[in-house]
Order: sequence, then C-alpha cells, then structure tokens
Amino acid sequence: MADIAVIFHWGPPVMDPMDLSELMQWRGRAAKRAGADK
Repeated sequence: MADIAVIFHWGPPVMDPMDLSELMQWRGRAAKRAGADK
C-alpha cells in the first residue's frame, strides 16, 4: 500500500503483520491526511 508508506513513512515490515481491514483503515487515514476528497 504505497499511499500508506508515503504518508506515514512505513515500510513493508510495519505493514506486513496487519490484516486487510486494518490496512484499509490506515489507507483511509492516509487519504484524509493527504487531503483527498472522499
């Protein structure tokens, strides 16, 4: 999930243990922080 990595500066070792639902929650937070309209 490149958007999470770019916004939060997290690499694969941080995101690999997360399940899909947790990744999607973080993706939403990354989009909000980046100023994306949803």
